[in-house]
Amino acid sequence: MDGEDEHEDEREDARRARWTATGTGAVLTLAGLAASLLRLTGSAPALVPAAYALGAAVCALGALLGARGRTRRALWLLIAGVMVMAVGDQSD
Repeated sequence: MDGEDEHEDEREDARRARWTATGTGAVLTLAGLAASLLRLTGSAPALVPAAYALGAAVCALGALLGARGRTRRALWLLIAGVMVMAVGDQSD
């Protein structure tokens, strides 16, 4: 009985990790796209909205991988996507 509980806990942890990676990726993707559109309408150099859009695309890929259970890779892609957005914002 105790072994079954451990397996159930592991499944629940994996499910929670997938949902967290997918949800975080979706939120970061939407935030990056919104920032890209806002910067596109302003007087920022073309590199800034492109960096936000590229970072959003990387975060979308992370969300997709997270939904498929590749949560470690998804985490690193989310970090990379946010870093691309941050570097683009610093170039403004």
